[in-house]
Amino acid sequence: MLRAIKPRNARSKRALEAREPKEIEEARTAIFVRGTHAGLVVQSAMKDLMALKKPHAIAFSRKNAIRPFEDVSSLEFWAQKNDAGMFVVGQSTKKRPDGMVLVRMFDGRVLDMCELGVAQFVGMTAFQTPKSTPGHKPMMHFASELFDTHPRYVQLKSVLMSLFNGEVVESVCLAGLEHVISVTVAPSTTTGNHVMDGHEDPKQLPVVHVRTYTVSLAPSGTRVPRVTLTEMGPSLDLTLRRWQEADQEVWKVAMRRPKLKKQDVEKGLGKRKKNMAVDEMGDLRGRVHVGTQDLDKLQTRKMKGLKNEEEPLRKKTRR
Repeated sequence: MLRAIKPRNARSKRALEAREPKEIEEARTAIFVRGTHAGLVVQSAMKDLMALKKPHAIAFSRKNAIRPFEDVSSLEFWAQKNDAGMFVVGQSTKKRPDGMVLVRMFDGRVLDMCELGVAQFVGMTAFQTPKSTPGHKPMMHFASELFDTHPRYVQLKSVLMSLFNGEVVESVCLAGLEHVISVTVAPSTTTGNHVMDGHEDPKQLPVVHVRTYTVSLAPSGTRVPRVTLTEMGPSLDLTLRRWQEADQEVWKVAMRRPKLKKQDVEKGLGKRKKNMAVDEMGDLRGRVHVGTQDLDKLQTRKMKGLKNEEEPLRKKTRR
């Protein structure tokens, strides 16, 4: 059960309301934490991921003895203190070398987490290409059917989108689309029902390839510009390891949608109204049905040119 904290005064009430889940969430703040031994590969990977996440990123300089799958008290304390919604924990051990744990929070509690192993890494410094501007929202591209069918890859897709998803924007400027993060998975060679239940050996799962490209727009002679992608780094090959699903009760609360307002219902966003719809431009359009009208009985302006010649002329009588 989620605990309910009662505010003691108006100031604490405003602070709690600012930290509550909102209808339109802001960009998640991610905290990058190093374990007792992270290793050079994990530290370099976390440094480049933090560069993509800036300015919504916090890095802890000291090492911390933390095991996310055994004790989450430290993560919940840091989340409450820094108002953070994501954690990237780097840890390298003899049993699980070069590992990163992605932890997603909800209402100050751990929602779910997944552990990834860095099989191959190429940093941003190895690519002598232009880099994107920090703070720009990236485009996400997932190229595999496993991201829609396999439970492990569905969770990974959701966590990565929560990590790199920025602020909600109403309109998009083409000049602001500077980089794209492409996540691909090779076709699975495993057959049977074990592919779909998520309980198979992690070593048999395909490797996840993460690549980052800068987007350049060039004139093409038409309204649609010519798009060119240039790899800027980082480049990671990740393997799936341990994972923890979200609690069903907490997940139900996290996925709950607020009730629509009266104005939104009138615009057609809520329950569909009869003979009313919203077009592509966002305008509300309606259809009015009327009965069959007898145009012969329609009262119009009296004009000599509109009179019927067959009708007898009215004689004027004098009194």
